[in-house]
Amino acid sequence: MFQPKGVFAAMLTPFTGDGSINEEELRHMVDFAIEHGVDGLFPISSVGEFVHLTQEEKVSLMEIVADQAARRVAVTPGVGSTHPEHSISLAQKAKELGCDGVVVAPPYFYSLSQEMIEKYFETIADAVDIPMILYNIPLFTQPLSYDVVKRLSRRKNIVGMKDSSGNMVDFVHFMDKARLIGEEFSFLIGREDILFPALMMGAKGCVVATALILPEIMVDIYRAWKDGDYEKARELQFSILLLIRAMFSLPIPLGFKVALEMRGFQMGPPKQPLSDAESFKYRVTRSRIEKIMKPILEELEGRSISVKTGER
Repeated sequence: MFQPKGVFAAMLTPFTGDGSINEEELRHMVDFAIEHGVDGLFPISSVGEFVHLTQEEKVSLMEIVADQAARRVAVTPGVGSTHPEHSISLAQKAKELGCDGVVVAPPYFYSLSQEMIEKYFETIADAVDIPMILYNIPLFTQPLSYDVVKRLSRRKNIVGMKDSSGNMVDFVHFMDKARLIGEEFSFLIGREDILFPALMMGAKGCVVATALILPEIMVDIYRAWKDGDYEKARELQFSILLLIRAMFSLPIPLGFKVALEMRGFQMGPPKQPLSDAESFKYRVTRSRIEKIMKPILEELEGRSISVKTGER
């Protein structure tokens, strides 16, 4: 059974001027992430604006990413919805396409009890034969409880959880609940700010947007940790915090799109129209992100040149 581990890139979605998916840019994005060492791709993500996509667009996005990845890395598309029927349909399509697993967030908008959320996951797990990764994202939907995660971890095809709470207290208690009942369960952090400390506590990796924007650094944090070079991992972790704060200062995913455009990708116009005040803030913050990114990219470019020179 597939067990997610390593650095997974939560994929942003590039759009054309008319608001449709920009397939050419999306394919370039897949290659870029893979060439820079990521272990997996998470399309149809929160930062990828899955709530703005139709069911048909989600399927198209899944098909493009799976086709371009061509089994080079794991592909785990998001299939979260407001009710299990849509999630099951997407998960079945992911299975057909040969995806390694699916990421499932709790239903959003309506307030549900923990028991109803648990039943939602169970209904999907019973209906599809593909590894499932739970997605705890309190920013946009109801948080999962420790005990719900513990019980769900017993199910054979529920193999892990992405925790985007950013709360290390919750993260260690989630891990402890599964540990105490002896389940093999992959916990991955969903906030790039705390990859290194999460790894030190037993996380198997991360699923984050910065792994698409700065895959070199996110991959190096993971590799440094694996090599036992904790000081390097710590310094690399600190090196991205200023950028992360700047990206999160705009409504998600605008800040992340600005940063990704600095890597040469055309992300298209915002799906959500901006007010005059937000447009002003966007321009100011965009300039700030560009100033933060410039020296980071210069250093990465210098490193790349050094490597190429060494190869000669």
